[in-house]
Amino acid sequence: MAEEQTAPARLRALASWQAGRVATLGARLTAAHMALEARSDFAVLAALDELGALSQAEIGRSLGLDRANVNRIVTRLEREGLLERAADPHDGRRLVLTATAAGGDHLRDLERRAARVQDELLVALDAEEREQLRLLLDRVLAAHPAQPA
Repeated sequence: MAEEQTAPARLRALASWQAGRVATLGARLTAAHMALEARSDFAVLAALDELGALSQAEIGRSLGLDRANVNRIVTRLEREGLLERAADPHDGRRLVLTATAAGGDHLRDLERRAARVQDELLVALDAEEREQLRLLLDRVLAAHPAQPA
């Protein structure tokens, strides 16, 4: 039986290398539980659920997505009855988006799927370690300007 190859210690000592490997693993696990478009659904619907009615531009800034991507996602979600566009009550020239009841149901389903991915990805960590990792990653990300996806 062939022995498993281990990456050189110099690589394993780099947080950037480790983060890249974890990101790849996370993407594979996510793909096993969610279609590609479901991942963008989750991001947009979660933003609306947490932040309330937003314009497309605000969603793009919040998620680090470019305008064209946001427009495609929002148009599809609206067509599927998962969100609605309406005039902003404070500025009639501006459109804001809100999730529909069906959008809320879809978000809850996607949250369950995302939780399964997290459980698989972080199986080696207990609850306290998972939260510590999340907080550390949040600090790393907060120290760098947002980048478009």
